Amino acid sequence: MNTADLGLPVDVPSTALFTDQYELTMLRAALEAGTAERRSVFEVFTRRLPNGRRYGVVAGTGRVLDAVENFRFDAGVLEFLREREIADGKTLEWLADYRFSGDVWGYPEGEVYFPGSPIMRVEGTFAECVLLETVILSILNHDSAIAAAASRMSSAAGDRPLIEMGARRTHELAAVAASRAAYVGGFATTSDLAAGFRYGIPTVGTSAHAFTLLHDSERDAFQAQVNTLGRGTTLLVDTYDVAEAVRTAVEVAGTGLGAVRIDSGDLLLVAHRVRQQLDELGATDTKIIVTSDLDEYAIASLAAAPVDAYGVGTQLVTGSGHPTSSMVYKLVARAESAGPDAPLVPVAKKSSGGKTSVGGRKWAARRLDAYGVAEAEVIGTGPVPADLADRQLLVELVKSGEVVAREPLDAARDRHAAARAGLPMSATQLSRGEPVIPTEYAHGASGS
Repeated sequence: MNTADLGLPVDVPSTALFTDQYELTMLRAALEAGTAERRSVFEVFTRRLPNGRRYGVVAGTGRVLDAVENFRFDAGVLEFLREREIADGKTLEWLADYRFSGDVWGYPEGEVYFPGSPIMRVEGTFAECVLLETVILSILNHDSAIAAAASRMSSAAGDRPLIEMGARRTHELAAVAASRAAYVGGFATTSDLAAGFRYGIPTVGTSAHAFTLLHDSERDAFQAQVNTLGRGTTLLVDTYDVAEAVRTAVEVAGTGLGAVRIDSGDLLLVAHRVRQQLDELGATDTKIIVTSDLDEYAIASLAAAPVDAYGVGTQLVTGSGHPTSSMVYKLVARAESAGPDAPLVPVAKKSSGGKTSVGGRKWAARRLDAYGVAEAEVIGTGPVPADLADRQLLVELVKSGEVVAREPLDAARDRHAAARAGLPMSATQLSRGEPVIPTEYAHGASGS
């Protein structure tokens, strides 16, 4: 069963109002001026990575495709726009028939990116492309931020699995998107059932401190959980005294106890003590799961600890200090007229304060060194050099309004693992530094 096709309350019938008002006022003015139908090219990129990050992660592409398909102005939405006088009669008539009919190209989901990378390119008339700005940025900025944090955490964790458990630390709908992005970035499971249902992500979860406190004794709580879920369950052992709880857990479940979870205290010290105690009790195969406000730095600090898995919440769903990717959506080329054969003219914003952009419809490729390791992100306009032709990064996502690149979420997850493995080893260092490879511009394009 493809659960993504079932739909859920986390979906919306229309994404048309997931936008800023100025998108519609620009449309209204362009329709009046006769420029709305000019062929245009918009690109999504970021001018810089969050401070200290070595690479970015593209996530949310699949959700963008859904949003573009569902961008429809139904009767209720049109009436709202009419009542607020946001759109006049001519604009409302145009919106009533809105269906995106252009093309979208982009870095495939899970790919890494760098400053200036044309992460997504949207082509069509100015009118149909400009309306998509806010919803595309909303999705990509959020999901890519979460995926980047997840990637750093999964790198720090090595072969130890990560559990996403941040639903209670963010908006209920954002939690589902965050779980999806975390899975792309390398997390193995989620506690969020909506994410499991919507995207097929494996789900896990056993009990909280409240379950232990409910019962007359810790032993009673453990016995009830084992009776219901079996000896392979995970018992939470830090409600009272950890050492006593571990002893009781093994007495109740036997040496076949699946795992114990530690949610407080000096995790490094407690994990060593618990491992020693479990081994002395004969529960040598019982795993240790740690939670409690972990981030990539805390995970890295536990690398030498006898820990088998990590549960991460707050720091993950807030991007570990960087909740947005600072992506922008800029017009980089437009036709000289509304004629179907009118040539495209490069356009770019020129301003102070580091907010300039690079004009022209761009390609991107990743140049490798003699060892097959990435050494530069090359961006240009015009013909692609022959030596980079097979290293191009953008793929076709939407053709003439039809989505052509849907894929299983596991494909994006696997792609990210491969893309990260193809970067220089310093990419996974947690110390602050510049992007792990430079961005180079070719064919007259120049960065700022």
